[in-house]
Amino acid sequence: MEDVRRKAPHYLSDFKDGANLKGVAATFFLFFACLAPAVAFGGLMGKLTEGNIGTMEMLLATAYNGMAYALFAGQPLTIIGSTGPVLAFTLVLYRTAQNLALPFLPLYSWVGIWTSFILFVSSITSLSNMVNYFTRFTDEIFSLLISLIFLYEAVKDLSSFFLNPSVGFAKALLSLVVAFTTFNTGIALAGLRRGKVLTKGIRDTIADFAPTIGVLAGCFLTVLAKTHKGEVLPTLLIPDTFTTSLGRPWLVNIWQLPVWARWAAFIPALMSSVLLFMDQNITVRLVNSPAHKIKKGYGLHLDMFVVSILTFVNSLFGLPWLVAATVRSLNHVRACARFGTTQEGEVVIEGMQENRMTGLAIHSLIGFAILSCRPLLGQVPLAVLMGLFLYLGKSSLGGNQMWERLKLLITDPAQRPKAAWAQKVPYKVSAAFTALQFACLGGMWALKSSSIGVLFPLLIAALAPIRVGIERVGWFSKKDLEVLDSEDE
Repeated sequence: MEDVRRKAPHYLSDFKDGANLKGVAATFFLFFACLAPAVAFGGLMGKLTEGNIGTMEMLLATAYNGMAYALFAGQPLTIIGSTGPVLAFTLVLYRTAQNLALPFLPLYSWVGIWTSFILFVSSITSLSNMVNYFTRFTDEIFSLLISLIFLYEAVKDLSSFFLNPSVGFAKALLSLVVAFTTFNTGIALAGLRRGKVLTKGIRDTIADFAPTIGVLAGCFLTVLAKTHKGEVLPTLLIPDTFTTSLGRPWLVNIWQLPVWARWAAFIPALMSSVLLFMDQNITVRLVNSPAHKIKKGYGLHLDMFVVSILTFVNSLFGLPWLVAATVRSLNHVRACARFGTTQEGEVVIEGMQENRMTGLAIHSLIGFAILSCRPLLGQVPLAVLMGLFLYLGKSSLGGNQMWERLKLLITDPAQRPKAAWAQKVPYKVSAAFTALQFACLGGMWALKSSSIGVLFPLLIAALAPIRVGIERVGWFSKKDLEVLDSEDE
């Protein structure tokens, strides 16, 4: 209730503050940024579950969950969506159902029902306060991991065009050109913020629409290639009709599952609860970073309450479970931010346009698109979305000190930034701290890609004790850690 009381005075202003040109720019950008992963994850989930949960289920969940979260959550700047660990867990659950000769969707529903109950209990008992034990050490590792996943997947998909014998070299090369046209257009126009051409207002407006202009540039190039050279690139795979992937009824018959299995579903629900709990809270913590200049407060427990209700409903209808998505959330934050330039020429966040309107508009557009514009969506080239993935991954690296410290390893000492972590901490200490973080990141990457990837959230949870341990064993002095692991910029 405390979260509700904190957010209630700002509820109406949350809609007014998003009704402007910056809000329009954020909406169009995040429309594509949320649509692309939903289609990608939906297609992969459909393949792994043999169509039980596919693209249409993912798109529907993305649309209505996103609208509900924007309306009722404590931190509406957060964007929810599917994540890799959730996908891995769903695959494990599907294989378990096959091994036990149980119907998958009823088992999935019961695990989801138990999960939603556990998350509901955690929301009303303020269990999300555990996030206070996390520090920048954990935030940076988790954020960089998700950014690198986006970049890796984009590069892997673009490379697959060259490795696929059925795709000619000319088409593969064109896909690469289209992707980098989308990416470079967005990066170049976003960089106008620190330029001197035109007025600041015009530069900021162009920068706000940079990723959308990049998408349009990539689509325009694709049309030119098709018109003049006859080259047709692969496009989004959007279902032709608005129905479930297997044509089943939307509502799952949960009573098909034997009674013993309904109770036994509580065991895997414990793991899925940890997974959703960790994904949700770490991402929301990143969104609420002091660097983002959040003024209206936040509501960790209200966020978790909303996620628990959405998980319950999604489980009944056989829809994927969605939680806070790191890269999409951080890009939404940056899209709603007001930027300024320091005397050193560094672009920094000066204020935040905290609102519910953009999140509501983004997911309303996705809902409208899957209901009325499926043929049009089916014409968007995959290469354009790969370019947007590169942009999302690159943009979310901004402000990550772990990434900045990595670049410091190859930076001229005379050109080091003026920040405290670069000036007040000995170079060797900074390098050792960064190496430790990358060792943790490497372990998480290896676990994520292994057959036991479902244990991924447990390693995330272990980062907090690791951080406490390195101070207690004296690997780093308390003075250095106060700078390197400070919440301040």
